[in-house]
Amino acid sequence: MTAPLVSIVMINWNGREHLSRCLPSIAAQTYRNYELVIVDNGSTDDSVAYIREHFPAVHLLRNDENLGFAIANNQGIAVTHGEFIVILNNDTQVELGWLDSLVAAAQSHPEMGAFACLVMFSDKRDVIDSAGLTVSVLGHGCQNRLGDTTVGTEEAKEVFGASATAAMFRRELLDDVGLFDEDYFIYYEDVDLAWRARLRGWRSFLVPQAVVYHVHSATVGRGSPFKKRLLTRNRMWTTTKNFHFPAVLLFLPLMAAFEAAAVFVSLARGDHSALVGLWQGIGGMRVALAKRARIQATKRVSFGHLARQMHWVRSPLATWQSHRKTGRL
Repeated sequence: MTAPLVSIVMINWNGREHLSRCLPSIAAQTYRNYELVIVDNGSTDDSVAYIREHFPAVHLLRNDENLGFAIANNQGIAVTHGEFIVILNNDTQVELGWLDSLVAAAQSHPEMGAFACLVMFSDKRDVIDSAGLTVSVLGHGCQNRLGDTTVGTEEAKEVFGASATAAMFRRELLDDVGLFDEDYFIYYEDVDLAWRARLRGWRSFLVPQAVVYHVHSATVGRGSPFKKRLLTRNRMWTTTKNFHFPAVLLFLPLMAAFEAAAVFVSLARGDHSALVGLWQGIGGMRVALAKRARIQATKRVSFGHLARQMHWVRSPLATWQSHRKTGRL
């Protein structure tokens, strides 16, 4: 088969220490027909100087300020030319053969529109960070097999979607569904994109041979109020935009109970971030509902079809426990 052009898009914000691991691992790939676009979000360290000196072939875009994950990735995608678009975090390191495995999977499975990498923790390389993502019936984005240490038993299989930590998309999918929602800034934009793609009938595939090591929350920090606020807000918007009606009515009481409990626990700890996120989510509901009208008007699958790839029995408590076990709270 011919070697299609792959466009790799990476966002950087003061990530010099990560680039020295990530970029050489990309340069070492045996698959050579790729272009690399880096969007720098107003870094104040020597990231830009490092890229220009050591990787002059990189297409470098520079923003004067941090515009967030969604906008910057969309900027990068806009200047690419590849048949496939890879979104890759700068705090990652890819194994040799990573890109070969993704392209081979795409050529072997033309029915699939997105391809998820097997993401491992950088400091615990036998522990899974993500094997694709799914959505629970409460609207929560979940990383498949988070915290699982049974490495070597992963199967190439269909998943709900691909985590934007490391994912490859057919350009046709993005042309059809649209890019990341720029109102999100960061967090849940990959869940939202996966959900919108599913509604349009696109499918996603896990490629366990495409291994990536990830320093989780290296940019924002684990458990930060900023992260909690945006997770709460963006989760509300994602559910509002994408959940089928009238199925959403069945789970709405549980969703409301969870959000109320999360706010209560946060306030009990002296943290107002969840409450602020909830308030901001409500404040943006008019825009989210307008987006919902457009998304739901063009959906092609039923809730029953979509539910086969959703989590039905994974509780919020189980998600919290897995996050605590892996230090991701």
